[in-house]
Amino acid sequence: MSSSFSDLGVSPDIADRLDRRGIAAPFPIQSATLPDALAGRDVCGRAPTGSGKTIAFGIPLLTRVGRAQPRRPKGLVLVPTRELASQVRDELVALAGKKGESVIAVYGGVGFGAQIQALRRGVDVVVACPGRLADLVQRREVNLSDVEIAVIDEADRMADMGFLPEVRRLLDQVRDDRQTMLFSATLDGDVEVLVNRYQRNPVRHELAAEADAPPSRHVFFAVERPDRVTLTASIVRSEWPAMVFCRTKHGADRLARQLGKAGVTTATIHGNRSQGQRQRALADFAKGKVQALVATDVAARGIHVDQVACVVHFDPPGDDKAYVHRSGRTGRAGEVGVVVSLVAHEQSAETSGMQRRLDLPVGVLAPDLVALTDDVHAARPVPTNGHQRPSTTPKRGARRRPRGRTRSRSNRSSDARRNRTAGR
Repeated sequence: MSSSFSDLGVSPDIADRLDRRGIAAPFPIQSATLPDALAGRDVCGRAPTGSGKTIAFGIPLLTRVGRAQPRRPKGLVLVPTRELASQVRDELVALAGKKGESVIAVYGGVGFGAQIQALRRGVDVVVACPGRLADLVQRREVNLSDVEIAVIDEADRMADMGFLPEVRRLLDQVRDDRQTMLFSATLDGDVEVLVNRYQRNPVRHELAAEADAPPSRHVFFAVERPDRVTLTASIVRSEWPAMVFCRTKHGADRLARQLGKAGVTTATIHGNRSQGQRQRALADFAKGKVQALVATDVAARGIHVDQVACVVHFDPPGDDKAYVHRSGRTGRAGEVGVVVSLVAHEQSAETSGMQRRLDLPVGVLAPDLVALTDDVHAARPVPTNGHQRPSTTPKRGARRRPRGRTRSRSNRSSDARRNRTAGR
C-alpha cells in the first residue's frame, strides 16, 4: 500500500492541497483505485461509507477532465441525495483549487435559476441528483453527449431509492467512449446490472468494512419511552457530535425540542425541512456548533460527516439494512464510534433477531454510561492522520465534553414518493 499520494501518481498541486488540509496519507480505497483511475481505466469500487471514496474518484476526475463548452459538461457525478451532491461539490472544489476546473451541484429543493445560469456559462463538472438533472436535460439546459468521465457514487443507495431507471436514461446520453467509475457499498443485484451495462472491463477493488475502519461499539440499552429523552440527553452530553435517529419527521422535531429543554443543542434534518434548512443544519453539525443532529432515515445514507462520535437509535430502525446505514454514520475515516440503541420491552424479541443476523452483541443491558464511555475512550487512539475538526464553543445551554476524556482524546470537537423528492 502506498504511503503518499505522490507515489500513486497524483499531481504535485493536488497532493500539496491535500497535505495543507492535513491529508498526507491515502486511505485504502484511494491507494487501491487511484492508479487505475488515473490511467483512464473503468473502476468499480466497493467500500463502506466514510472510507474516502470522494477523493478516490475526485482526483482522477479533475486530473483527466477537459474544459467544457456552455451547457456541455465534460465530467458528471451522479449521487442519490441533495446533501451528498453539495458535499461532493465542495470536496471537488477544494481539490481543484482556485484556478482549477469549475464544478456545480444541481439538485431539487431550490430554484432552477442559478443552476441554469452556471450551465449556460459552462461548467467542467456537474455533480447531480438524477431527478433534477433529468429536468434540466428535458429543458435543454444541459447536454450530456460531451461527458468523457462519469461517476456513479453510492450506487446501492440509488438502487434502494428507486433511481436506477433515471440513472440509466442519463448514462445512455453520455458518449460511449467515456471513462466510468462506480462506487458502492455493495455490488450485487441492480448495481451489478449497472456495472455490466455501463462499464468496459472494469478493474474491481473490493474492500471489506472491517479493513477500512475500526469496529464501532454497539450497545443496546433497555429503556421505556418515558425515560428515553433523559437518557438520550445524557448520552449526547457524554459522546458528541451525535446523530440521533427517529422514525418520523414529527418525532424528530419533538425530540429536538425536548433535547433543547434538557440543555442539548440540536439541529434537525428530515423531509419536511427546506433545502436551506437542511444545509444549515448539516453545516452547523459539521462545524461543531450543535451537539446532536436529530434526523429521520433521510440522513442515514448520503451524508458524509467525519468524526461523529455516536449514533443513537432513539426509534428502532425499520429493518437490518436501516440499522447498518444509520450506524455507519459513526466509526468513519479511521475512527472508533459508538452506536446506542434504545430498546423497549416489546421490542426485545425483534432486537435479538437483528443482533443474531448482523453478528452483533446479543442482549439488552441496563443503561450504564460510565462503563460505555470508559470502554470507548480506551479504544480510541490519538489520531495521527490529520483529519481534525477545529475546536468550537457550543451555543448557550450546551456543555463542552470534558477536555482530555472525549473531546481531546478522540480529536473531535418511506415511501417511493419521498425518495424521488430526495433525489431531485
